[in-house]
Amino acid sequence: MGATLTEGRPFKIILKFMLPLLLGNIFQQFYNMVDTIIVGKFVGANALAAVGSTGTIMFLVLGIANGMTTGFTVLTSQKYGAKLKDETRATVSNGIILSGIVIIVLTVLSLVFMPAILKLMNTPEDIYEDAYSYISVICMGIVALVFYNLFSAFLRAIGNSRVPLYTLIFSALLNIVLDIVFIVYFQMGVAGAAWATDISQGIAAILCMVYIIRKEPVLTPSADMWRLNRRYTRSQLYIGIPMALQFGITASGTMIMQSAINIYGSVAVAGFTAAGKVQNLLTQGMMSIGQTMTSYSGQNFGKGDLDRVEYGVKDAMKIMTVYSIAAAVIAFFAMPYIMRLFFAADVDLTELMPWAKTYIIECILAYIPLSAIFIFRNSMQGCGYGMTAMMLGIVEFLTRLAAALISIRIGSYALAVGSDPLAWLTAGVVSVVLFIHVMKDLRRKVK
Repeated sequence: MGATLTEGRPFKIILKFMLPLLLGNIFQQFYNMVDTIIVGKFVGANALAAVGSTGTIMFLVLGIANGMTTGFTVLTSQKYGAKLKDETRATVSNGIILSGIVIIVLTVLSLVFMPAILKLMNTPEDIYEDAYSYISVICMGIVALVFYNLFSAFLRAIGNSRVPLYTLIFSALLNIVLDIVFIVYFQMGVAGAAWATDISQGIAAILCMVYIIRKEPVLTPSADMWRLNRRYTRSQLYIGIPMALQFGITASGTMIMQSAINIYGSVAVAGFTAAGKVQNLLTQGMMSIGQTMTSYSGQNFGKGDLDRVEYGVKDAMKIMTVYSIAAAVIAFFAMPYIMRLFFAADVDLTELMPWAKTYIIECILAYIPLSAIFIFRNSMQGCGYGMTAMMLGIVEFLTRLAAALISIRIGSYALAVGSDPLAWLTAGVVSVVLFIHVMKDLRRKVK
């Protein structure tokens, strides 16, 4: 059932809401890692590199879709925080209709332009076919991925972070089974991993939808609400479009970074891919606190309690400072052991380890600024300031672009993979400045 985030000690409320999200996000990354591990062990290192080379493209396509749909649910959390039940339901139907339009547009565009994107990114010839096979199937399943994230975001908007966790755990376990069936038994290669992801996410979306219909009447629109409402559409697009653009702009920067890394060949890409999977797993805490602060700030902003928004941001930074240090320690010491999971026994890790270690060491130095980005950016989004997300995306893009281009010119792999931490550091500082400005602006409006 839904829960209010507008009462109680912010530290406790935020931590309690965040933990199920963290577990869910870890499970999501876990079954993404399982894809990679099974591909690496049963298909080969080149296939692993192929899947890894499409990671930034997935981030672009799915980031745009999920950024847009998450933005659609901010209005839902605000209406719920203000205890406007009919308006809460109306935002749900409006968000679903808008998401359907987004799915159609993104699916068509991604499939049409995918070959050109892969070539533009300097995808090595020996992994091109596998890369195209994998990402094409993923794009065919955009509908499943978007609706799972949309329904999960609706549940989080009303304070329910547990049901998305349960459905994701089930989905993760199903994904592992399907990976084994499609890759090991049916010999479907990297396409099998992609189909496993699409199917398991689709089932998770259906489970969330069924739960909403049966258990959450505040999220179940009546028959007369199934039409686009001009006022809600304007508000949801005002928040959703900048969030989508932020993901798109950020992803464009990571695609340029991936292009710079691809120059060093499939061995470097394979090492970077394995390290990236570990990196993505450890940084799920940052993603989780961001999701938490969107709902937390949205509900408290809807209630009109700006002081509580600020208290929550401070407590969130305390939580994530401890988390960032712990994640950095784990990444540094466990990396050599985790790497072995991704490759068959006959693969020489001494060739891959230097590429992976360079990336991880540089990233862990910027975990706290990365946490700040998610906390401050998502808090501002929850208060309706969607444009700040796009501004931070531009900052990250320009930083990655500059670092990647310089790395190509001087031939520095360390600088190429350093594009990520440099972007986090720069955008982290800017996010703090923007948050201070936004809170002052909100207080002026309240007076």
